[in-house]
Amino acid sequence: MAHRRLRSDFDGKIAGLYDLEETIGEGHFAVVKLARHVFTGEKVAVKVIDKNKLDEVSKAHLFQEVRCMKLVQHPNVVRLYEVIDTQTKLYLILELGDGGDMYDYIMKHEKGIEENKARHYFSQIVEAISYCHRLHVVHRDLKPENVVFFKKLEVVKLTDFGFSNMFNPGNKLETSCGSLAYSAPEILLGDSYDAQAVDIWSLGVILFMLVCGEAPFQEASDSETLTMIMDCKYKFPPHVSQPCRNLISLMLRREPGQRGNLQQIEKHEWLRKGGDDVPHFHMPLISREQVSEEDHVSVIEKMVEGCIASKDEILMSIEKDMYNHITATYYLLAERRLRKHRQDMVNQAAMFQLRKHSAPPGSKPKLEPLALSPRYVWFIIKMFVDFDY
Repeated sequence: MAHRRLRSDFDGKIAGLYDLEETIGEGHFAVVKLARHVFTGEKVAVKVIDKNKLDEVSKAHLFQEVRCMKLVQHPNVVRLYEVIDTQTKLYLILELGDGGDMYDYIMKHEKGIEENKARHYFSQIVEAISYCHRLHVVHRDLKPENVVFFKKLEVVKLTDFGFSNMFNPGNKLETSCGSLAYSAPEILLGDSYDAQAVDIWSLGVILFMLVCGEAPFQEASDSETLTMIMDCKYKFPPHVSQPCRNLISLMLRREPGQRGNLQQIEKHEWLRKGGDDVPHFHMPLISREQVSEEDHVSVIEKMVEGCIASKDEILMSIEKDMYNHITATYYLLAERRLRKHRQDMVNQAAMFQLRKHSAPPGSKPKLEPLALSPRYVWFIIKMFVDFDY
């Protein structure tokens, strides 16, 4: 893992790189803090892991978490910007969501959300998991708490890859992990299991919760919940459509071999209804190729002027995908510029509509186009025409 070795530890700042603020999440070995990237001023989430509390199994999970997050760079997966290693702490610098998690969202909708909206969110989760599985990464802890809203981008993203692992197709995994209400029967039995099938079961639970407002298997006691999962017994409220019921039932099947695969899920009539309603224009930055040459040069100049690194060091860090403070700073600045371009285009569209409605009948509204670089314009067009992850 590419780390930056620092002497100072958890003291409100990480060697002057990040200002740590309030705690926004806690776990057994880690806390998640809101933080500000000092040079750019951008807000990030910082997962602080106390290495003194980790046993060998926990260390292995941590290694896999970082490894898998580096591998899985997708618009619907929370971005890992940087890994900072100190003597007693490990800091994971992560993309910060602005809309809370899906569990809290579901709890505000007692009877679930309407199916068009559920489809919008669920399709993005499916895209993320499909991408993970193509890279032979299994999440193993899919649940609404691990899906974060990014309201400004109009997307949801997977987070918390603490139980993730690499798998070889055809070979089974052994480690039991995850949360009871979302775990597949074979996990709870302690059997060896097919990696992809356990994620698909959890996808079924998430979709059920989105449209029903409650978990399919959630009783007063763990033993009762376990019995319901093993018997695969759940009831749909009357308002859930038959196509949606069919899709959920395709995923929530007791036998792993009888569950639908991701190809069947992606092609299912319920998920395909209405087409792809994910606004690709709002897709976040995931690679250097999405940055226009003009923005690329501008960001590097700003970093050199700010004494972050030399031009050669910046280019090398980006090329090697170093996950250090140089690449973190580069992508935070590039994302800021991309947001500005998007806002400019939104403003231009709004102004065009205003002039269109105020123009005399039969005349054409006149509006000068934005001065965007050809590379950026080409990228926006390509997103609309042929965006393929």
